[in-house]
Amino acid sequence: MQDISQLEGSWMTMFLTVIVSLYVFSHAYNLLLVMWYDNYHYKIDSKMAVTSASISCPVCHGSVMKAAACGTWLGDLITALMVTDMMLQDNLYPHWATRFRQLWRQSNVPRILIFWVGSVLATAVVVTLIVSDWISWDRLNRDFVATTELSRAFLASFILVMDLLIVMQDWDFPHFTTTLHVNLPGFSVATLQWKYAEVDITGKWFNYGINVMVMLLDLNMWKNQIFYDPRDFGQYTGPDDKIRTVNDQEILLARNTSHWTWESRSHIDPSTGLPYYEEDMQMNSRFMNYPLSAKWTAFIPSGIGLLLFILLVSLYGRFPSNQSHQADRTNSSCRHEQRRPIEGSL
Repeated sequence: MQDISQLEGSWMTMFLTVIVSLYVFSHAYNLLLVMWYDNYHYKIDSKMAVTSASISCPVCHGSVMKAAACGTWLGDLITALMVTDMMLQDNLYPHWATRFRQLWRQSNVPRILIFWVGSVLATAVVVTLIVSDWISWDRLNRDFVATTELSRAFLASFILVMDLLIVMQDWDFPHFTTTLHVNLPGFSVATLQWKYAEVDITGKWFNYGINVMVMLLDLNMWKNQIFYDPRDFGQYTGPDDKIRTVNDQEILLARNTSHWTWESRSHIDPSTGLPYYEEDMQMNSRFMNYPLSAKWTAFIPSGIGLLLFILLVSLYGRFPSNQSHQADRTNSSCRHEQRRPIEGSL
């Protein structure tokens, strides 16, 4: 049987392969559908019956977005706790936070309790705030910083850069061949093994595997900002470019986008004597309807970070050419050190 240490990363590779395959074959399926059975009801697109439901049921879309926000928060929290825990366990920097690290490494019980109790409490607080809308950035800033779809796309792009920096700042990047014995965060063992499926999860995959999920969610958030259109969500903009959301469920159920425009909502409601837009929810966020060419500039920070990541991996990663070159340098230095005493004696 092949040594399981040689199969590290196979689960992550299979996961990414499945994601890419689903995307590619969904387009192939749509092509075959158009060629042989042109029925839009069976077409696979990015809506997946969620965006269409958001028009008729804004609560459904809000729940999906809140679930994505909770998932992103949970991934970032676990990654931060993992990185902190491993920094306090390692021996690479013995002069950094010596007393605190000494207390941290005395027993596994405190660090395990801090990880799980801290994760549960922090997650409970943040999820409660997200679900209940107790904290709203749109309400807090009071039009002090009005965001647009372009600025929000840049924000999502920089968040993705931060995710890449988490990986690139690891002590063993890009080799990940450290022999340091550190326990997994929240556990008293260095690896998790499941004998029934031959799964062996080491520290780096336990840590950065979750970070990959967070990157996918952040990338999806960036995509949503690029292709955001208020009409898809029962929203419209006024002369001040502020986003307004229609609260009338009957209009939303009709799915007639011409009914949620500024011109249509400016008509007077006979029952109240006020314009219809007075009943709608107004946000401080703006929609400027930037061209797609301008929105794509938001990918520049992420593109630079991704290129830097690929460059470092290609130059210093564990590739046969790099390993042989490094071995040659090591052997030549060893031969030089061996010849030096002889030359000195002569």
